[in-house]
Amino acid sequence: MAKEFKLKDVTSLSLKNGEKKEVEVEGVEGGKVLLLKVQDKVHATSANCTHYGAPLAKGVLTPEGRITCPWHGACFSVATGDVEDAPALDPLSKYEVFERDGAVYVKTDEGTLKANRRFLNLKCSSVSNEKVLVIGGGSGTLGAVEGLRGGGYTGQITVISKEGYQPIDRTKLSKALLADLSKAAWRQKDFYKDAQIEFKEGEVKSIDFSSKKVSTKSGETYDYSKLVLATGGTPRWLPLDGLKGDLSNVFLLRTLPDAQNILKAVGDNGKKVVVVGSSFIGMEVGNCLAGMKNDVTIIGMEEEPMERVMGKKVGKIFRGLLEKNGVKFKMGASVDKATPSKSDSSKVGAVHLKDGTTLEADLVIEGVGVAPATEYLKDNSSVNLEKDGSLKTDESFAVTGLKDVYAIGDIATYPYHGPGGNGSPVRIEHWNVAQNAGRSVANLINNPGAKPRPFIPVFWSALGSQLRYCGNTVNGYDDVVLQGEPEKPSFVAYYTKGDEVVAVASMMKDPYMTQSAELMLRGKMPGKAELQKGVDIMDIGVPSEIKI
Repeated sequence: MAKEFKLKDVTSLSLKNGEKKEVEVEGVEGGKVLLLKVQDKVHATSANCTHYGAPLAKGVLTPEGRITCPWHGACFSVATGDVEDAPALDPLSKYEVFERDGAVYVKTDEGTLKANRRFLNLKCSSVSNEKVLVIGGGSGTLGAVEGLRGGGYTGQITVISKEGYQPIDRTKLSKALLADLSKAAWRQKDFYKDAQIEFKEGEVKSIDFSSKKVSTKSGETYDYSKLVLATGGTPRWLPLDGLKGDLSNVFLLRTLPDAQNILKAVGDNGKKVVVVGSSFIGMEVGNCLAGMKNDVTIIGMEEEPMERVMGKKVGKIFRGLLEKNGVKFKMGASVDKATPSKSDSSKVGAVHLKDGTTLEADLVIEGVGVAPATEYLKDNSSVNLEKDGSLKTDESFAVTGLKDVYAIGDIATYPYHGPGGNGSPVRIEHWNVAQNAGRSVANLINNPGAKPRPFIPVFWSALGSQLRYCGNTVNGYDDVVLQGEPEKPSFVAYYTKGDEVVAVASMMKDPYMTQSAELMLRGKMPGKAELQKGVDIMDIGVPSEIKI
């Protein structure tokens, strides 16, 4: 039952437009509310992002009424509390707020205040004959199915995935080797059962686009009204002796069973671990295992980790952070092969580099990239796959040349209109991009004729300190403007192409990444020359109009 709760140390609602303020609720342990003023109206919402709990008071509030999380870019409507951008799933709670006798109150119930969110209810009592079929079980699927039901879709929703389990927070597999489904899953199975969203374990064999039918390898056939392809990426094995799946205790990391198998091999820790690949997956899992008191060596071909994406200066910062955690590096190195253990010829025992170096290994983890998981389409005459095996789509993620078919996530090559893009085709392997694409497709299915929702890619990583990243360097960059104190590390790195900023990375400088993403959306990001003169992007007002 709704009650009135007094806000501590607040005597009036005299905020300025664009101002936000976190306040405590009297009589409720841990109870907090966020007050925000937009377009002359004061709103009261829950105070923390529903993704990982970031304080929204430190986020970015835009003039049209978006509050964006300072950590991972989740965005909410101030007017409704609804999610506008990934990765948050549950909306914010909205509270009635009012003044009385020199005090300010909100009207709600104590349970809602303590929950600090409005639990999304996707319950669907009956469904129509329309059928959305989603292939894949990752982040794109999560955004699509929750966006569909949350947006009022009453048709049937069926998900077919190799895993068979509901979507998990896959980012935690490499960052924390989380291997418990009940903890990794975003929702429990009953949530989707109540929403009449059906999950089927299976692998697609073929698709007949003319008759709108999908066949699986186990012999089932599913028809659809709309088809969403979200099969993600397949991690690559190195085509080298001992590293192509021919020795045990050599692992890829993409699924929950992968994480479970790595933990089983690690056992009580104290193992010698070799990680092949110095990209995000390799760096994260290497850092995690080092923190568990294992002897970890990361092998990379570049001069510094993640150099291709992040540049040498920033890559060197990351390497320093992991070295403090005990990780060793072999950079500028090429792998030759792996050989068996002397005590067990079925298991890996060492990794050999081309320069003659031998690294003893109890287990090896390969993080050398993924390929679009589109094997089921390679012999389909209705589809023209791109050279990398991906599907070309338009801005709405509709697959070129096919009717009622969408592709999202790692398998989609779509026109990018953010900074440095100009509509050029890109394929971006980011968790957030997949989920936002899924949300965009859901919105278009629910609202035919609507325009695709623009978004700036956001990424984050756990590398001894939390990395925030927005934008896209797929089309290249030619310089990095580094501001702050990298040695702490507390910095913002602006990746530029000519004078244009195409991406931004930060550590310990929230909410610079979020502010950058909002400015990029609106075409108001300052250029390289201004940044070199010392312009602080936090001093730039965020306009209302979105331009990309």
